[in-house]
Amino acid sequence: MTDTTGLQRFRRMATMRAFDEACLDALRRGEIHGELHIGLGQEAVAAGMAEAFEAPDAVVSTHRNHFHAIAKGVDMRALLAEIMEKETGLCRGRGGHMHPFDPTTNFSATGIVGASLPVALGYAYGYRLRRQRGVAFGVTGDGGSHTGGFHETLVMAGAMKLPLVAVVENNSLAISVSFDQVSPTRTIAERAAAYGALGLLVDGTDVDAVADAMRKAADHARGGGGPAIVEATCHRFRGHFEGDPDTYRDRDEKRRIRERFDPLALHRARLEKDGVPAADLAAILAEETQRMKAILADVRGDAQPDPAGALRYNFATEDAR
Repeated sequence: MTDTTGLQRFRRMATMRAFDEACLDALRRGEIHGELHIGLGQEAVAAGMAEAFEAPDAVVSTHRNHFHAIAKGVDMRALLAEIMEKETGLCRGRGGHMHPFDPTTNFSATGIVGASLPVALGYAYGYRLRRQRGVAFGVTGDGGSHTGGFHETLVMAGAMKLPLVAVVENNSLAISVSFDQVSPTRTIAERAAAYGALGLLVDGTDVDAVADAMRKAADHARGGGGPAIVEATCHRFRGHFEGDPDTYRDRDEKRRIRERFDPLALHRARLEKDGVPAADLAAILAEETQRMKAILADVRGDAQPDPAGALRYNFATEDAR
């Protein structure tokens, strides 16, 4: 890893963190409605994944999707506008936080747990039919890996050797249920053999390790080797959603997670050890924070959709309403 690559990864994670902090600011001011799922603590997974993408690749994400969208190159202003239900958003404010869709980057998300994988399978099959070199990345969590859709998707992808990468962000909690209480195996990656897939287990707080694993999985799928499962172990700093009292973890555990498993702090320490001045890294954090504050201030002035158009865009054509 060069110093340039290390700084790029740090900035990418700083951008993601600043984006979700801007979302929290908007939520506290009553500018975001409904549930909001924040990814603070899981930045390294999406930041590492970003380096495996090629332009035609598709990403289908989850209810906790902001970082994956940023990694895929979705316009952050349009993404924030969508989360804040503005007419200028990706889906003109109709999709909101859990269902952003951007056809220009082949990015989408669903709030249904585990449902991202079957959609990604469709993309992977489409690449096969069109003889394209695209790879479909389906993101889910450890809870999503226990759904029938996850199993059926990997069975089909393995049987047909489709270019699919299943990214499992294993933060050890399916809302409040601990992974080791419900999993029949120690890891999710070890199940890959049952599907004829490549299985990789990686420390999801280490952006360098994640980048290497994601690139290996993408090369495997893109080269005709069939599907891959990348299990990235990580920790979420906040509750399942904003408003979740998070009583299933005590204060000591939550403090320990922030102190020991913060991906930005871990990467920052590595860069400083390699000789990058601490002031340079502090400047990156400040720059990204200010950039997101400026975007948030700008989006605040945008109009919300006219309630009279609530039923628009539900069908392919206006005449089909």
